[in-house]
Amino acid sequence: MIHEMQLREEPFRKIYSGTKTVELRLNDEKRKKVKTGDFIEFSLNDNPDKKILVEVIALYHFNSFAELFNAIPKKKMGYSPEEYANADDMNDYYSKEKQSQYGVLGIEFIKH
Repeated sequence: MIHEMQLREEPFRKIYSGTKTVELRLNDEKRKKVKTGDFIEFSLNDNPDKKILVEVIALYHFNSFAELFNAIPKKKMGYSPEEYANADDMNDYYSKEKQSQYGVLGIEFIKH
């Protein structure tokens, strides 16, 4: 199955270059359908014709982004060693209420 998701410029670029191999999302109804072995077609928010196809190789379920950030290496999430990585950054995308309601998901993939 192929799932479609959109990304902002920076995470799209990091996936394209291979420096990001785990995407962080709310584990909402759409993400609950994603299974290991499925494909995700990421498109660029500002230019939907730009796409990257990845294959899901692992799913990591957590109650919060704080738990996820403690368990998954920051490098896999696209952070460089000198870059500050904080789970609170994800609150800009997903409210704490939604995180509590759905839980969060780390989607590990390989680019095709």
